[in-house]
Amino acid sequence: MRTVISSTLLMFVLSAAQSVAMDHRQFLQSGSRNFNIVLVKNEIQKAEEIEILRESADKGNMTAQFMLGAIYDEGVDVPRDHAEAAKWYAKAAKQGLPEAQYNLGMMYSRGSGVRQDYVEAVKWLTKAAKQGNVEAQFLLGVFYSNGAGVSQNYAESAKWLAISAEQGHAEAQNSLGLLFIKGTGVLQDSVEAAKWFMKSAKQGNANALYNLGVIYQIGDGTPLDFAEAAKWFMKAAEQGNVDAQNALGQMYLNGIGVRQDAAEAAKWFRKAKGIQ
Repeated sequence: MRTVISSTLLMFVLSAAQSVAMDHRQFLQSGSRNFNIVLVKNEIQKAEEIEILRESADKGNMTAQFMLGAIYDEGVDVPRDHAEAAKWYAKAAKQGLPEAQYNLGMMYSRGSGVRQDYVEAVKWLTKAAKQGNVEAQFLLGVFYSNGAGVSQNYAESAKWLAISAEQGHAEAQNSLGLLFIKGTGVLQDSVEAAKWFMKSAKQGNANALYNLGVIYQIGDGTPLDFAEAAKWFMKAAEQGNVDAQNALGQMYLNGIGVRQDAAEAAKWFRKAKGIQ
């Protein structure tokens, strides 16, 4: 997930570096209630804050470099400029800041501000992941699973997904559950899969909610329980998961785990087709 810089956090980082003259700002704060003056004051303040941040970044402050990258990346008070963002992320990443390493890896992955390069993406994601960045750990698992930028290696994928999942990453938990269901990169273990689906589902992950419904429906890793399956399908369906909407429609159509209701079945089949 991309870091977004708030005005409060920006002011906190700037506070130690700020040393510019304030004469004009004191004038603007002299009590005038003219709305245009207030707007001018705010724009001057924003420009000064960014300039102070740039001065700190130019002196090698990696936090300032990262934040300047994020400002350009998100277009916070400046025109969005991904190339400029990548430049500053790279400076901070080379100094070892894991958040910058993750963001730089994502930019190489997407070809945003830099030429798309999965090998370079994996390099920076690995550096961030080894420093404990949970998002980088998850994505590294995905890259190893897909063979993007690295040789496909399901065991390595499972390793990184597990590290991320243990830290509470919902998508990693669901992905790890799928590996255990299939026995890909790990020994097949439906009970372990159910455990990870449950952890992810409790965080509201729609795919995990659906997967949990499936294993209750077939009794693989959990007791066979159609009512429980319908419960989880409902939660996923309400989030827009098409597979869950179809599964729920089938349950209502056949009266399995729920009271038979043709109208309710039709409702969920329509939703699955994008018809309200």
